[in-house]
Amino acid sequence: MTATPRPGTPAAAAAAQHRAPGRRPPAPLAPALHRPPSAPAEKDRTDAHVRMAVTLEEAPWLGWILVKALLRFAFMVANNLVALLSYLCYVIVLQPLRLLDSKRFWYIEGFMYKWLLGMVASWGWYAGYTVMEWGDDIKAVSKDEAVMLVNHQATGDVCTLMMCLQDKGLVVAQMMWLMDHIFKYTNFGIVSLIHGDFFIRQGKSHRDQQLLLLKKHLENNYRSRDRKWIVLFPEGGFLRKRRETSQAFAKKNNLPFLTHVTLPRIGATNIILSALVARQENGSPSEGDAKELESKSKGLQWIIDTTIAYPKAEPIDIQTWILGYRKPTVTHVHYRIFPIKDVPLETDGLSDWLYQRFIEKEELLSHFYETGAFPPPKGQKEAVSREMTLSNMWIFLIQSFAFLSGYMWYKIIQYFYHCLF
Repeated sequence: MTATPRPGTPAAAAAAQHRAPGRRPPAPLAPALHRPPSAPAEKDRTDAHVRMAVTLEEAPWLGWILVKALLRFAFMVANNLVALLSYLCYVIVLQPLRLLDSKRFWYIEGFMYKWLLGMVASWGWYAGYTVMEWGDDIKAVSKDEAVMLVNHQATGDVCTLMMCLQDKGLVVAQMMWLMDHIFKYTNFGIVSLIHGDFFIRQGKSHRDQQLLLLKKHLENNYRSRDRKWIVLFPEGGFLRKRRETSQAFAKKNNLPFLTHVTLPRIGATNIILSALVARQENGSPSEGDAKELESKSKGLQWIIDTTIAYPKAEPIDIQTWILGYRKPTVTHVHYRIFPIKDVPLETDGLSDWLYQRFIEKEELLSHFYETGAFPPPKGQKEAVSREMTLSNMWIFLIQSFAFLSGYMWYKIIQYFYHCLF
């Protein structure tokens, strides 16, 4: 009989080396039962529990956001139906007035147009999307002709301007928008066409033709409809779509590298200034022409450099504005007014001037994203902001007018339908 080597002796070690593979003695069970779980596994289970807890806590809030979005969407649909159809019916009925007194017709149409834009502004207002204004007070030039040069980040830029211009007198009623042609096919497109807004098609292949159409449009519609302000987005598209192309163009042409805005396009601005800036004529008017001269427009007098900034550089789009699923947000709008006499009208000088404005916009936005506020004007130590507000009573009145008008036109159409059929 073979003796078993005593554990710990050299003989026992030699026997272990010759033991057949796969026949290792089982590990003791007791220590395994008390072994603590690994740290990563414990952390994963903890994170999962936290995520589950957060999800369960947020479920009622997410449910309320969904219900609120559906209710808001249903209201927007009804609001659009009654308001837009009422606007069209009023415009049709007032066509005889357009033939007899065009100026009065466009005055009435301008008020209805302002009310429609006020309804759009109210959608964001009641969702908590408000506006804080900085820089020059543009109310001071609200009765003069002006062009707004605005940076473009998202579709919400248009809604923001609709809101912050509501308390600027008749600006909205006498305003002309230059917007992408895709907006022509939205629910608001027919209203913009009637009002006289211009839809511009982007792209090199369309550029020259579009500028000629813009010039003709201004000649035919701007003065005849008593327009005062023009809203223009010189970048020619959204920041996220044009930034890479703009930076490549800047690098190629040794221009500043911009991050928060893109280099502007000069074409539309050049056409607008050429068409609307009053030219000084030689000589003085005769006595018989004095009255006619006084009745003429003074021409374009101001350029309003407008910079829109969103907290954390997260712009609002039209879907958010309508559905209201984003938390209340304050959008900041900075104005700087330039007299037209300080703006060069020749192409090269205007190009340099416009580039400089967008370089300044880049600096303004960089300062805002770093500090949460726009820098103070030169010579001042502190920038002053003004909270823009909408009157709840005014919103109630225009909404009531829209729904009552919709009901009235429904009854009128129903009556004539029964009479005819």
